[in-house]
Amino acid sequence: MSFRVGIGYDVHRLAEGETLWLGGILIPHSKGTVAHSDGDVLIHAICDAMLGALKLRDIGTHFPDNADEFKNIDSKILLKKSYALVKQKGWEIVNIDSSISAQQPKLKPYIPEMEKVMAGVLEIDVENISVKATTTELLGFEGREEGISVTAVVLLQKS
Repeated sequence: MSFRVGIGYDVHRLAEGETLWLGGILIPHSKGTVAHSDGDVLIHAICDAMLGALKLRDIGTHFPDNADEFKNIDSKILLKKSYALVKQKGWEIVNIDSSISAQQPKLKPYIPEMEKVMAGVLEIDVENISVKATTTELLGFEGREEGISVTAVVLLQKS
């Protein structure tokens, strides 16, 4: 059986007056992500990991941030479309592991719902998707609440 691994990384700036979407759910917070789409940095990193595993370039190649059709788009749509590209090539997800770096808000209470929503979009078992969250102990742009970053790893297997 053939396997492929992809790594995704994404960052978005945080600003007051914006919404904070993570893993397909709206997180209540005084700041949100600044982005062309809904700014769901978690989903974007997962998309990049899936696409990268198959050398399909990155999310910006398929869904450019200067295209009107993607303005304010729900990132769950991008996730579904990215996975459709993976499946067209004859691959499927084995598992996803991801880590969100954000000082605030505390994300632990929202993680089960993020996993459930993304598993539903991808039509995979929720046991095959892991979301973790960490602070940066007040260090760096995440610690100063200037931005949020995510690293994701995806394992694919040939269908």
